[in-house]
Amino acid sequence: MSEIRFVDVAMRYPTRRGEVRALQQISLAVPDGQFACIVGPSGCGKSTLLSIAAGLILPTEGEVLVDGKPAYSPGADRGMVFQSYSLYPWLSVRRNIEFGLEVKRTPKAERARQSGELIRLMKLDGFAEAFPKALSGGMKQRVAIARALANDPEVLLMDEPFGALDALTRQIMQEMLTDLWQRYRKTVLFVTHDIDEAIFLGDVIYIMTNRPGRIRTTLNVDLPRPRNFEMVTSPRFAELRSQVVGIIHEESMKAVESELARA
Repeated sequence: MSEIRFVDVAMRYPTRRGEVRALQQISLAVPDGQFACIVGPSGCGKSTLLSIAAGLILPTEGEVLVDGKPAYSPGADRGMVFQSYSLYPWLSVRRNIEFGLEVKRTPKAERARQSGELIRLMKLDGFAEAFPKALSGGMKQRVAIARALANDPEVLLMDEPFGALDALTRQIMQEMLTDLWQRYRKTVLFVTHDIDEAIFLGDVIYIMTNRPGRIRTTLNVDLPRPRNFEMVTSPRFAELRSQVVGIIHEESMKAVESELARA
């Protein structure tokens, strides 16, 4: 089992003007093998929630459990993919992918086998010995995803991983990711601002409120798998998009009204 669970997670930050509540009593569970997406208005705490899941910051209240065990710090059971590519510029594509395996002292032959398989799956053939400076943005992010998968984490955490890519590259990466998920069936928690992306990728979408962020709605995505981009033009896809857009628009307007009231 590879479940990640948030139990009454809250996050508050002290500021010069007083305390800022970023998250308020969030409880949710992403079961083994599910692809869950988180969307919400800007500033609602999506990335903060993912950082807590990764163990990069501790919540003010509550806890995160991975397979029932508290996750208070980063660990090999969770792989993280950021919007920035976060590759080691002095290492080749292959060495970047193998980095975690080297740390775990995986035998060289096994490292080569695993990195070779991921290089093939991520369509990086011919670039195994290239350095990050020679790669496009999409290729760099493919390397980052391959590096996370090479460590065989229980849960894959993804924070706007395609946010910096152009529209066409982003679409290709979404297709590639959904194919990878079909193959590996990792438990995925994916943060995005792109509603179409969340619908295309996710089994379930958690829609957050404006700050302090809470889970307002849980939306099951009942589109069949495997997914393809013909679905984007389907009536059901449009219905799901309309639901999500309506909720986020309402929450965004509440945020604007709150800012005006404080002005």
